[in-house]
Amino acid sequence: MRRILSTIFLLLVSTAPVLAQAQAPDAAALKGLLNEFLAGAGRNDPSVHERFWAEDLIYTGSTGRRVGKADIMRDVRSAPAPKPGDPKTAYSAEDVRIQQYGDTAIVAFRLVGTTTRGGATEVSKFLNTGTFLRRGGRWQAVSWQATRLPRPEEEVRKEVAAAEAGFQQAMLAGDVKRLESLLDETFVRTFRDGSRQTRREALEELGSGRLKFTRLETSGVTVDVYGDAAVVRGKSLRQRSAVPGAEADAAPFEFFYTMTLVNKGGVWKAVAMHSSHP
Repeated sequence: MRRILSTIFLLLVSTAPVLAQAQAPDAAALKGLLNEFLAGAGRNDPSVHERFWAEDLIYTGSTGRRVGKADIMRDVRSAPAPKPGDPKTAYSAEDVRIQQYGDTAIVAFRLVGTTTRGGATEVSKFLNTGTFLRRGGRWQAVSWQATRLPRPEEEVRKEVAAAEAGFQQAMLAGDVKRLESLLDETFVRTFRDGSRQTRREALEELGSGRLKFTRLETSGVTVDVYGDAAVVRGKSLRQRSAVPGAEADAAPFEFFYTMTLVNKGGVWKAVAMHSSHP
């Protein structure tokens, strides 16, 4: 009996690819269409979106936002032209599974987005499932669902720590461009005297040279992640050679700080910071 069961199992395993191919005769065409779309999506090419999505599309993104083809095309066409140094993202598909039911097909796969930003590489993964209909001999997606895969917490902590360290380095170097990329539009900093500073004010202060640092070090830094939000706490030792409305620091001084960051489109940005003396 054991030998019979083993033989049946081997037959099932050996014939599985054949059965899958028989069940999805258009699998090669659908996979080719998917790969063509992913390559074009990395270039933000409107023509591949126009070809891929059906007019009656219902798209549910990983954030829960539900849109149609008109919404997608509007976003694609209104996106600004890429500039030198802008992050670049390449998309690929892993574990592609295709099931076909006549003129209807289900395409499920793991989407991998690889973003190159400032010499560093970031990878995000999503589970995607698309329903395709064949109309007039042409396959198009009529429904789409994307689910973001959770990443290892330690990996996320490292990303957050790198973003916070980048903030400190930009402040020390007076690098306004880098600081701008790390601060969200809604960023607000609260100082120990209760005064507040917006993102625009922080960038102007650093860019004008009214604020300059000769020393900026951190210690005791901790990172706590809560989904797409993170809190960084630490101690900063710093000395300023230029201070808005005051004299330069005669000696280094310490203070505690708390920074809140959020993940937007795979990028960690600071939205709030609070500092106080020990």
